[in-house]
Amino acid sequence: MRALCWEGANGLAVEEVPDPEIRNAQDMIVRVRRSATCGSDLHLLGGHIPFMQSGDVLGHEFLGEVVEVGPEVRRHAVGDRVVVCSFVACGRCWYCRRGLFSCCDNGSTNPAVTEFAWGYAPGGCYGYSHAMGGFAGSHAEYIRVPYADQGAFTVPDEVSDDRAVFASDSAPTGWMGAELGDVRPGDVVAVWGCGAVGQLAARAATLLGAERVIGIDRYDYRLRMAERHAGAETINYAETDVGAELRERTGGRGPDVCIEAVGMAASDSAPRPTPDRVGDRVTRRLRIGPDRAVAVREAIQSCRKGGSVFVLGVFTGFVDRFPLGAAMNKGLTVRAAQQHGQRYIPMLLERMRRGELVTEHLATHRLPLDEAPRGYDLFREKSDGCVRAVFQPDLR
Repeated sequence: MRALCWEGANGLAVEEVPDPEIRNAQDMIVRVRRSATCGSDLHLLGGHIPFMQSGDVLGHEFLGEVVEVGPEVRRHAVGDRVVVCSFVACGRCWYCRRGLFSCCDNGSTNPAVTEFAWGYAPGGCYGYSHAMGGFAGSHAEYIRVPYADQGAFTVPDEVSDDRAVFASDSAPTGWMGAELGDVRPGDVVAVWGCGAVGQLAARAATLLGAERVIGIDRYDYRLRMAERHAGAETINYAETDVGAELRERTGGRGPDVCIEAVGMAASDSAPRPTPDRVGDRVTRRLRIGPDRAVAVREAIQSCRKGGSVFVLGVFTGFVDRFPLGAAMNKGLTVRAAQQHGQRYIPMLLERMRRGELVTEHLATHRLPLDEAPRGYDLFREKSDGCVRAVFQPDLR
């Protein structure tokens, strides 16, 4: 079958790879109908995620049709249209029973690496290095889905492929940020990053009762999309001092909840440089040093006293110049997680069915799988108004 493979830093190629096979009784094979790019993939492309191997298949946000099931799969049958959570979880361990699916004890087949790096191993993730289980990704014609009854969900007939594909990763990630960030009715919520996850976090905050949601980005087309589809106010951080603007818009208090949806690839085009931002720019250009936490620092500094900060963006190592004093002395709650999609996807699909959660506008570019390298170029460079490139293996 054809698949998009990683060939070293900034190297991608569509290649012929072996078809997936049932390996365990709870597996199933899915024919991929839609597979989306994601901002966290850019860390892989840039060579910032360790334990990638040449020929690894990328992609973790996808939807497809079941073509084969293992003997212990009970909830799915051949022909079902399913969306699959990007994180692999067993559904039975201590963490899964408490809804912490991305922390699953059994989802990763290679836990030693992350146990060494982080103290404990989280669950696995499709197409995201051998440190996260080494599972083949979804930018392919077919994919093996382990723990199928736990990670795959039947899509309602009323929900289109273009809408449902974002229930795999972006929508549950955004919802988790708003819910675990403790958004309450009447809150003012600020979201750093107006890509797909940031927009869906903003929409989730509104659905959870936030009175105002403010999206922060530097790309006008993403800001306009957040205004139109998420109902957000917006701030262009390249044109104004974000902290001062947030204080102005909140009567000097600051947002109740701040959601960071940018991650370690955060860039800094703020109009006023500060010493910590200068340090980030130096280490970025030299390709040395820790992850960049520009947006995290700004969220902590901007959040009101006693407020909540939730980190949705992907980080893999250490960060420098972390404002721990601000977090402690302001009495902030700071949380972070990979998405617990199995906890949210059924609810999100129902909201999609009712029209409360609309996501197909995020698929700004639809391309055949053979053009996936070009799709990633558009996505990475944010060319031609690209928010997400979505690949269709059957599109010629």
